[in-house]
Amino acid sequence: MPYVFPERLYTDVRIEHLFSTKIAYTFQTLDECKVRQYAAAFIRVYDGARWYYASTSDLGAVQAEIDALAKLAAKNDGLKDTRIFQNFSANKGKTIAFAGCEVSNVPLEDKISLLQSVMPFLEGNAHIKLWQLFYIDEYKVKEFYNSKGAELSWDYQRAGFSAHFRMAAEEDRQLRESYQLGKTRFDELKGFEEELKALLEECNRYLLESEAVEPGVYPVILAPMVTGVFAHECFGHKSESDFMIGDEETKKEWALGKKVGAEDLTIVETGQELGMGYVPFDDEGNAATKTYLIRNGTLTGRLHNAASAADLDEAVTGNARAVSFEFEPIVRMTSTYIENGAKTFDQLIAETDNGIYVKDINHGSGMSTFTLAPSRAYTVKNGRIDKPVRVSVVSGNVFEALSHVDGIANDKKMMSFVTGGCGKMDQYPLPVGLGGPHMRIQNMQVQ
Repeated sequence: MPYVFPERLYTDVRIEHLFSTKIAYTFQTLDECKVRQYAAAFIRVYDGARWYYASTSDLGAVQAEIDALAKLAAKNDGLKDTRIFQNFSANKGKTIAFAGCEVSNVPLEDKISLLQSVMPFLEGNAHIKLWQLFYIDEYKVKEFYNSKGAELSWDYQRAGFSAHFRMAAEEDRQLRESYQLGKTRFDELKGFEEELKALLEECNRYLLESEAVEPGVYPVILAPMVTGVFAHECFGHKSESDFMIGDEETKKEWALGKKVGAEDLTIVETGQELGMGYVPFDDEGNAATKTYLIRNGTLTGRLHNAASAADLDEAVTGNARAVSFEFEPIVRMTSTYIENGAKTFDQLIAETDNGIYVKDINHGSGMSTFTLAPSRAYTVKNGRIDKPVRVSVVSGNVFEALSHVDGIANDKKMMSFVTGGCGKMDQYPLPVGLGGPHMRIQNMQVQ
């Protein structure tokens, strides 16, 4: 143990060793090329009544910060009997997943060349009036120590690029779209050419042929990316249990055991799987779990850190996360997805007489109610995908929408946003994973 922890207090230290790259182009002009490296620490002391925090980029000052915080706290002989203290673990060991393929060892020239290989696809499109390219990577090694004996280290990595473009044509037709590819290894960022070419061709047709949707109530089929955003924005955030502390109405609304959907509807949250939301241990040193938020249509779980689990008398789930060493860990998602159902995508379409297929979205948001803003959508007529339509928003009540899910395909995909991420309480952008299969929801408001 590298530190001396004060008695009759709980203390933990989270150290981050970070390497990151960010490259940005507007057209062929290089706007940004930044490589960043640092080592820093976040320190906490808890006396059973309140928390005391400090952060520093001087690792040699960590012990002094511990000692200074301890002087502010009140020594507590009964601390070990508190539920919050009992929710902290004494895990030990190393979990290193990316040894030998660290993005910190990839030459900067290779990262720039990757973006330059995307440029011809965008330059050759007459309808694209503005385009930007972004490359982002991050390799992070974390160490965690606490006064219960925890000694942990683990790593995290992501790499990806994003092409954002704005199309325009006559009659004031405009379309904003993006192509994003995110992986956990740099050498996986290849073979994208055909997929990007197909997207641009589809966007050309959509720009020229799409018509305004007829507003109304429709069955809506969501593509895997949209299903993932729905799971994350429209349900996952409400499962972050710190929202429920002190709110009795919300506790009743989201009571475990409540039937909320069809038997084949299952929503999972886990940090165990490699991807953008990979978190083998959370920022309180607790191991990642696989939490079934909904299982077979019934509310079965929610997400916790040590404090929220103590307040609601439930088990910790390994969901205490901080966006960087400058912030305290709060309850956050890792990877959230809807599990496969029994149908195929073709069956969902064939069973729909008059509906909407949402293929991609610009953004989504929600708590008790939700909105999804499609970027590309199509009508479904007599069991076939028909015309492209412009849809401003798809909206509804979360629980009503869950109860109206009547078809889930067996083609789950995990997705990621290279630029941006999840935001909560000024902590943004936090990398997360999301996904699911194609899914149909009846009685959705479409405008």
